This record gives sequence, C-alpha cells and structure tokens, in this order.
Amino acid sequence: MTWKPEADEIARRRQWAQEHGGAEAVRSYRKQGWLTIRERIDTLVDAGSFQEIGGLSGSATYSDGKVNKVVPAPYVMGLAKLDGRAVAVGGEDFSVRGGVNWGARSKGGQGGFSGDLAYEYCIPLVNFCHGSGGSVGSTRQRGHAVFPGARLSPHYVDLLGRVPVVSAVMGTTAGGPAGRAILSHFSVMVQGQSQVFASGPPMVERALGIKIGKEELGGAKVAAGIAGTIDNVAASEEDCIAMVKRFLSYMPQNVWQLPPVTPCDDPADRMEEALLTLLPRNRRAPYDMRKLFGMIVDRGSVFEIQPLFGRALITALARMNGRPVGIIANNPMVNGGALDAKAARKQTHFIDLCDTFHIPLIFFVDLPGFMIGPQAEEDATLREGMRSLHARMQATVPMISVVIRKCYGFAGFAARDSLGLDFKVAWPSAEIGSLPVEGGVTVAYRREIACAPDPARRQAELEDEIRSLASPFRMAEAFAVEDVIDPRETRRYLCRIVGAMEERLRMGLGVKARAGVRP
Repeated sequence: MTWKPEADEIARRRQWAQEHGGAEAVRSYRKQGWLTIRERIDTLVDAGSFQEIGGLSGSATYSDGKVNKVVPAPYVMGLAKLDGRAVAVGGEDFSVRGGVNWGARSKGGQGGFSGDLAYEYCIPLVNFCHGSGGSVGSTRQRGHAVFPGARLSPHYVDLLGRVPVVSAVMGTTAGGPAGRAILSHFSVMVQGQSQVFASGPPMVERALGIKIGKEELGGAKVAAGIAGTIDNVAASEEDCIAMVKRFLSYMPQNVWQLPPVTPCDDPADRMEEALLTLLPRNRRAPYDMRKLFGMIVDRGSVFEIQPLFGRALITALARMNGRPVGIIANNPMVNGGALDAKAARKQTHFIDLCDTFHIPLIFFVDLPGFMIGPQAEEDATLREGMRSLHARMQATVPMISVVIRKCYGFAGFAARDSLGLDFKVAWPSAEIGSLPVEGGVTVAYRREIACAPDPARRQAELEDEIRSLASPFRMAEAFAVEDVIDPRETRRYLCRIVGAMEERLRMGLGVKARAGVRP
C-alpha cells in the first residue's frame, strides 16, 4: 500500500502552478519587462526560504473524475525569511487573467490570508501589487454579485497597528490591489512601468468621456509627485525590491519589539568642520538641508520617504550610532521652508509611522511658519498643519528638536515635544518666536512706525532690537532652550541623547492608542 500516486499528483499540480498563465501568457508578460511574481518573491527573500501556501488553488477541469488541468489562482503567497527575519509575502500573478480576483470564497481570498498570516504571527507583510481587483467576469462565473470589500481581510486595518506593511506596485494596478497598496506603511512603484488608480482608462472613458493614458492617469509623476498616493519611485523592479528591503531594515518585526540596532563604524564623536560654513549668514539664503543632516547621521544611512511629494519638508529614516531614527527637516530651498498643505500631510503620516514602530524623532528646524496666501488657504494648509500638530501631540515616542535657523508660530510648535521632555537645542544661528521678526514688528508696532519721522528707519531699528532679544544665547540663559551647541558637535550630542532613549522606548512597546478625531 503506497500513496505514491497522490504524491505524484501533488507534484503535477505544483508544476501547473509554476507555469503561471501558460507559456504564451508568460512570453507576452515578459515583453513588458516584468518579472513573474515568483521571481519577484525570490529576488526579495533569502535564497531557498520561501514556503508557498495555497499553491494548489485555482480552477480545475476534470474528465471521468480525473483532473486534466488546473489554471492556477492569480495570486501567489507564503512565508519566507528576509535578512534572516520571518515575513509574509504575496502578490497578484498578472499573467493569469490580468491578476483579477478569481472567486475564492475564503475571507479575503489569498491576499487576505497573507495579511492574516502577518497579523496572527506578528511578522511584517510585503505586498507585490499588480492586478485590477474585481471583474464583472467573476460575477458571471459565480452567478451572483458580492458586496464590495468581500476580499479584504477583517484584520487588514488592525495590521497597520501591529506590524510593518510594505507595498510594491510592480505594474498597472487598480481597484482592490491599488487600495491594498495604499493600506501600508511604505509604498514604492517603478518609474515608467507602474501605474496606480481607482479605475483605469477604459472605465474613465466610459464614465466621464475622457480619453487618457495609463501613465497620465496614474504614473509616478501623478501618484508619487502630485498626489502622494505612493511614497517612493524606483528605477527598476530590482531597485524597487531593494527599497522594500531597505525600509524593513529600519523596522522592528512588530510593535512589541524595538527597531534593530546595527553595527556602526562611523565614530559617534565625529565632528564635521563643514557644518560651520554650510549655513549662510544671510538669513534669507537657501542651503542644502539634506547635506546638513547627512553629515550628522551615520554615513550612508539616510533613506528618504516621499522625496517627490510635499518637498518643503524632508522626511527620512536614518541611524545614529546604529540606532534607527526618524528625521523631519524643513527644506529652505522650497517655499523658504514654510509648511504647505502637502508637506504638513507628509509630516503627519511620518510621525504616525515612527511613533507606531518606536523610532525616535529628530526635528531639524528651519521653519518660518505655515505657508500663507490665497492658495494656501484654498489648500486647507491650516487644517493640515493642525492635523500634523495633533499627530505630534498624540505621539509618545521620544523627540528632540535642533533649531538650525527659523522656528516660528504654530508650525514651529508642531516641531517640538511639548507634552514630553520637550528637549530643544539650537545652533547659534537660531531665530525663535511667535512670529517672524519682520512681519511681527509691522503688526505689533504699526502705529509707532507710522508716526515716526522716518518710518523705514524706525521699523529697521525695532527689528534689530527684537532680533537681539530673541538671540538663542539669551534663551539659553533663561533655560528656554536646553542648549546652544556648536554645529560641529551636533552628531556627538545627538548620538548620546538617542542612546539614552532606549529604556524609554522599551517602556512604550505595544500597540499605540490614538483617541479622538484628527482635525
């Protein structure tokens, strides 16, 4: 008595699954420059570590009770190791019916099951998104419609509070897979190869009478640069997968663990002479903020998030002496650093990300305030700014603010830990206050200036007086800032502070509760 025939059938069914959508479909697929879903998974994970789950699922045909063929389900998923750590991974197989939902009745289908694996085992989830979600063909196949969302796991939203979730948009993606791409902590797409939208060009033309191409509707310029739907853009599939791996290298396995500390050969007491000359004495002149904080964090550790969106603000993951930190830095090359609606929205998301995964925040502040003017009001800049302030005040992760130059108004208030330790240090170049000196003097001393024999001269005198009183040295005398530091010693100072935060971070492990409603 042997089970060899059944074992042979398992092997045969697995071979059908490995054929994806068939030789012709795969040839057509590869002409687009795409890797197959299994190749994508193999490129991401440690060699030989992928354990596929559900590989026998699909649509079978039978004759006389014996299987003739199984067309595999258009989704591949399972467990694997990534840099030695367990992950759940899955994605649509676009070579099988364009990656559309195929009618599996289990909750959430296979995509939902990969999310359930991540949820139940408390491990990161990686989604490869490349499909169009629902199809009226599925309705015809089933003989009835289903409610929208039938294939989204009920755990999927809670997952975002437990483990890192990453989505890589590898090709044209719409409907459910597009929604899943956005329900993540980090998302990346491939330049010229990926598009993401609610519905594609045929639906847009049918519903709105607008003829539009896929790239114009949801390519990288729109999704990552204008809308901020997707965070980052990669040059190729391999670059895209490398970004996924790099993002996860800063993340803990789940919210009950601290982010991993990595070996560091960059001296914690390194002092950069160039920091004395990088910042212009002309307080209106721009400078390269990326270069500035790049000289302070561990060399080569900066991984910028959303570089094309909300460019008045820079958000990045980095390391200080091997410990992950979140960088929020104002960009004086855009809007003079003033926070507009998109930059504020970007800041809100990044604060939530770092707070969820116990990554301390360092603010590099050069912030004249919120963007002002008619366009700023139409963009709801103040509302987005208050949402960012709300996120910062709800966050419990340790923070420290380094005031490089300007720090004014409510926007500046959003760049300090007012409900925590409220640790603030300043460079000698810092300017801090409720309003920028120029506009503030005009408002506060309007009558005195108007009545002066030489209004312009009196205004300049008042501005000089207020500016001298707002000196960071005077603030340090009053302990209104905790320290004024030599720019060259910023790395040494911050490495010591970040190192001391570890026990505080350990006390905050677990799911973060965020009560109330964002403004």
